[in-house]
Amino acid sequence: MLKAIPALAALAVATVLVTPTVSQAAESDSFRVSYADLNLASNAGQQTLQRRIAHGARVVCVIEDSRELALSTATNICRSDAVARARPAYEAAVASARQGMVTVGAAAALIVSAQ
Repeated sequence: MLKAIPALAALAVATVLVTPTVSQAAESDSFRVSYADLNLASNAGQQTLQRRIAHGARVVCVIEDSRELALSTATNICRSDAVARARPAYEAAVASARQGMVTVGAAAALIVSAQ
């Protein structure tokens, strides 16, 4: 029984320390990128949207920039994955614009997200 008390105390301390991390992880790491003002049938519009997606990836992948290789690598992987996950929505928006279909208002946006 006496051995259980330190184990329970350690569990309680670990729970208190981990709770903020778990709640932060539960938050959605996403960034809405609008293209309502862009002509995606043009190269300039497509490039602008690609820059906005890259910016969104930088926003959602807020891993501390540091000189540590592991953190730098994790940041780059997160950002690359976020851009890759947004790629299908980007391609669908460009394909619609090329076919002359116009998306208006709030629907003219895509989501960049991190895992």
